[in-house]
Amino acid sequence: MRVVITGGAGFVGSSLALKYRAQYPKAEILAFDNLKRRGAELNLERFRKADITFVHGDVRSREDLAALPGTFDLFLDAAAEPSVLAGLNGSPAYVLDTNLGGTMNCLEVARTKAKAFVLLSTSRVYSIAPLKALAFDEGATRLTLSAAQKLPGVSSAGIAEDFPVNLPRSLYGASKLASEYLVQEYCATYGLKAIINRCGVIAGPGQFGKVDQGVFTLWVANHTFGKALKYTGFGGTGKQVRDLLHPDDLFAALEAQLGGLDRLSGDTFNLGGGQGCSTSLLELTQLCRTATGREVPVASDPTTSPVDIPFYVSDTAKAKQAFGWAPKKTAKDIVTDIAAWLDRERAQLAPLFGA
Repeated sequence: MRVVITGGAGFVGSSLALKYRAQYPKAEILAFDNLKRRGAELNLERFRKADITFVHGDVRSREDLAALPGTFDLFLDAAAEPSVLAGLNGSPAYVLDTNLGGTMNCLEVARTKAKAFVLLSTSRVYSIAPLKALAFDEGATRLTLSAAQKLPGVSSAGIAEDFPVNLPRSLYGASKLASEYLVQEYCATYGLKAIINRCGVIAGPGQFGKVDQGVFTLWVANHTFGKALKYTGFGGTGKQVRDLLHPDDLFAALEAQLGGLDRLSGDTFNLGGGQGCSTSLLELTQLCRTATGREVPVASDPTTSPVDIPFYVSDTAKAKQAFGWAPKKTAKDIVTDIAAWLDRERAQLAPLFGA
């Protein structure tokens, strides 16, 4: 078995590479990455110990990808500029070239070299205005969806795959949605076997979180290292809600999908933690206090970014029906795992999170 993962030294890519190694001890696994993301270089030693081949390259370069040797049983496109703020205050070139151009370059290699292709897309393909137009009830610690909704693709379970994508959703979201369309065209035109996964917030040990991406890991890290935090947007109350997806659950979904590749090829699935693994920032603060035994000051800023949304939880019913998958981890599990990793690797991680 041969597997190549673009973005392979990032949080998601490296987590999956190590999962594939554990599941398939004799597989040849290649992690392809440009090492732009902070902390990515720390995974290189982990790859060496796990006998995972690291390939330094950039998905924006067709030549770098074309130089990958041999053919692959699985080509997993996990490379991305993941920030929803990308391009808002300057050129969109990097986010578009990486996410859309990079996927196009990956598809060109996969078209002739891969038996299966998986695109890790994002819940951010769903349009912002409809997400902001959802009806909510405000509880003591979070927003919840009201029973009556006027839009398609929304229920008490969350947001389903038929929720509107026809209105603006950020440059990041647009780049990933366009990539999804390209994958479908390669399936239809060339017979490529491929699956598209719209992931919710992926979080867990090994993520070097920042305010604009990976904020849930950053929340745990700031508690661990005693740094202040801020509830931003939607009144500054911290009641906005997201669901979280642990890499273990993502890997389980990929394994189930690839077992039914022929009948699932070309389809799109929500992969997220769902209501059972969702949290508001306010609730997350309490989880962090419990996991770390520390409290940090949390300020409030009501200013809301134009690309921020008050609520997103993945309805994963389609995935459960199609290949029997459901997430197992809870938000508490994820926070506990992150806190244990930060404590275990404190000396190495302090310069990244503690500065």
